[in-house]
Amino acid sequence: MSTKDYLEKDYYKALGVTKTAKPAEIKTAYRKLARKYHPDSNQGDAKAEERFKEISEAYSVLSDEKRRKEYDEARSMFGGGFRVPTGNRPGGGGFNFDLGDIFSGAGDAGGGLGDLFGTVFNRGGNRTTAQNRPRRGADVETETTLSFSDAIDGTTVGLRLTGEGPCPTCRGTGAKAGTVPRVCPVCDGTGQSSRNQGSFGISEPCKECRGRGLVVDDPCPACTGSGRAMSQRTIQSRIPAGVSDGQRIKIAGKGAPGERGGPPGDLLVRVHVKPHPVFARSGDNLTVTVPVTFAELALGAEVKVPAHRGAPVTVRIPPGTANGSKFRVSGKGVRRKDGTNGALIVTVEVMVPQNLNGKARSAIEDLREATAGADPREELLERAKETL
Repeated sequence: MSTKDYLEKDYYKALGVTKTAKPAEIKTAYRKLARKYHPDSNQGDAKAEERFKEISEAYSVLSDEKRRKEYDEARSMFGGGFRVPTGNRPGGGGFNFDLGDIFSGAGDAGGGLGDLFGTVFNRGGNRTTAQNRPRRGADVETETTLSFSDAIDGTTVGLRLTGEGPCPTCRGTGAKAGTVPRVCPVCDGTGQSSRNQGSFGISEPCKECRGRGLVVDDPCPACTGSGRAMSQRTIQSRIPAGVSDGQRIKIAGKGAPGERGGPPGDLLVRVHVKPHPVFARSGDNLTVTVPVTFAELALGAEVKVPAHRGAPVTVRIPPGTANGSKFRVSGKGVRRKDGTNGALIVTVEVMVPQNLNGKARSAIEDLREATAGADPREELLERAKETL
């Protein structure tokens, strides 16, 4: 069915129902008429066969909610019974009228009813197809591995990228040297072909040229006529300070090149960070575990702690500090986007001596006797009994 059919044919009248008829009414009317005019019941009756085709066509549109809506909208634009005039009218006075003028626009100006019905029936006039529009290049993904320090401070890395691009031999034409491709005769260079599907026009990539709009008679031996080839390139890219393990960095405009003048895609870099032998990371903070002696925790002390990319800092440990306590040194962590730095989190951990000489053993034994008292685990054991 064409758009002309939608405008000229009254499907409601064909089935003998009103425009407000419910789906059940339409179905009932169709069945009644179909039994009456079915070719099996009217063999050799050309008029009955034609009538059967008419009611079948009407039912195919009105029984489909979407198509019925489109049909009603099309007819409401001009009113029921709209007729497309022809060039030879009875009684002379004929006029030159082209159906393409009303549905495709006049001349090169376009803007005819084809644009209007392109929305309703998926049909358009002489408009640029999607295959011919500039197309943005694809995003490209790659990976890089940084040292812990480079991830904290930021660095510039060389990234080798392998991807598809214009064939260097034929410069993307797909044609052998000394020859040029020709415009596809099937799609006239648009890269798309159309076919009717009922009352709709469906566009799809042209099978002859595979959507390129060009046909290569003598293909380039390097790319076999595709115009594309795998190539390698190396770019220098800046990785910002503070990047974390597993983070993905987007570098705009460094992806695959665009097609038909379109912009290039983006480069997405997945960053892997090697572990550090001393420092670890927690968000914008650096962490470090510092060994201390029992005496330093019990009596208090000032200990030197390593800092990343700088001189050691001094941390004051108050007397009676518990093992595993944490201390915060501001400004010695990871640089944030606003220019400030996180902190260095220092965890103190008692280092138990593995080998004691006689003097050290005697001193510890004296300490044990001097601090002897109630069992420090007594309260813990009592609380455990209460839960039994």
